[in-house]
Amino acid sequence: MSLTLRQMRYFSALATEKHFGRAAEAVHISQPALSAQIADMEHSLGVRLVERSRSGALLTRKGEEVLERVRAILEQVEQLAASTRGGASMLDGPVRIGIIPTVAPYLVPKLVPCLRERHPGMELELREAVTDRLILDLQEGKLDAVIAALPIQAEGLENVSLFFDRFYMAVANNNDTILMSPMTETQVDADRLLLLEEGHCLRDQALSVCGTARKRSLVNFGATSMATLLQMVSHDMGMTLIPEMAIPTETARNDIRILPFADPAPSREIGLIWRRSSGRRNEMKLLADAIASCAPGRT
Repeated sequence: MSLTLRQMRYFSALATEKHFGRAAEAVHISQPALSAQIADMEHSLGVRLVERSRSGALLTRKGEEVLERVRAILEQVEQLAASTRGGASMLDGPVRIGIIPTVAPYLVPKLVPCLRERHPGMELELREAVTDRLILDLQEGKLDAVIAALPIQAEGLENVSLFFDRFYMAVANNNDTILMSPMTETQVDADRLLLLEEGHCLRDQALSVCGTARKRSLVNFGATSMATLLQMVSHDMGMTLIPEMAIPTETARNDIRILPFADPAPSREIGLIWRRSSGRRNEMKLLADAIASCAPGRT
């Protein structure tokens, strides 16, 4: 009996999920079917790949060695498929893109119709999550590319800059505090600075811009979304950093005032990240061009 690509994909999914049930859901088969395929794979190789228990599944030492080679083979198969894909667009077929939460709501409404127009053969799949989760999924082959703030410190990845997004300060319209405009970081009252919860890169960027906040107490609340944060601001519960791309949407639905920073104004660099080993650099450059052209404020 010989190994099959299907078995390799199932084994890779099991290694990622560390649970037969979740792995089966990820590859859209039943748990008994996945378990049988893994058992066949172990029989073919003559080694035990997985330690099974009620709480989940762990790879054996040999399983870890096999996983590295299996994922290399799957990557080569992906490269082969990409290199032989025909049609007018190099981006025909499924493309899985992850986007961070402080970009997705403001980019996706323009991104989807733009990509459909430029690359009608693309089967676009989008996922929103925090940067660390998206990068892990990218490295494990669950995503083809990620749109996130640069720089990204991870091995085996390439990136290209899409655009720069300036930061502003959002305060309530009825806020009685006198703030000069343009403002500087010294005017930020760290006791009233609202932040996204841990894991969001915008939280770290806000702390970097408002450097004094690191040394003082912060409002004990971590919002899960920019929308929630700005609703709190509109009720004068504090102030927060807002990226330029979010301003048109959020000022239309929140009673807030936007204050610019003095030059050099702080900003974030948004980029497209992909696996170097995927061999899809040309495709990713085409994708990056399309994304940059339809970013908010750029069309």
